[in-house]
Amino acid sequence: MASFLCPDFLEFQDVLKKMRILDDKIVYALNTSIPTESFQTKINATEACQDLYSQIQKGHADRENVIKHCITVTAEAVKNLKAAKAQNSDDFEVLKNLKSEQRKLRLLQTELSVEEVIREKTTKLFTEKCRSYYKPHIL
Repeated sequence: MASFLCPDFLEFQDVLKKMRILDDKIVYALNTSIPTESFQTKINATEACQDLYSQIQKGHADRENVIKHCITVTAEAVKNLKAAKAQNSDDFEVLKNLKSEQRKLRLLQTELSVEEVIREKTTKLFTEKCRSYYKPHIL
């Protein structure tokens, strides 16, 4: 998994930003997938919506997995630093690292909420545009 991303929150955010490109450009993706009246015979809208839906679902699952993985890795680091602090409460470096990891953990948990908002927005737009052509089992 992407453990190498977890230590550097800015790098983690950069990777997430790249992973969110489809969601960021969902309106464009829908507009290019769904044919206008004049192109109805040239493009299979059902297949286009189905393909787009699977891309969206994969992107959401991949991002959620990366975020949850980094939360787990960071929570473990916090636990280890708390144990180190308990053994030597005067160690400034341990205290500094503990505060840094706790802050990163809060930021990662916030990313899960951000992901939920993005998922809802994308799903709403997808449903509005594709409902006539494709209805996935679970939206």
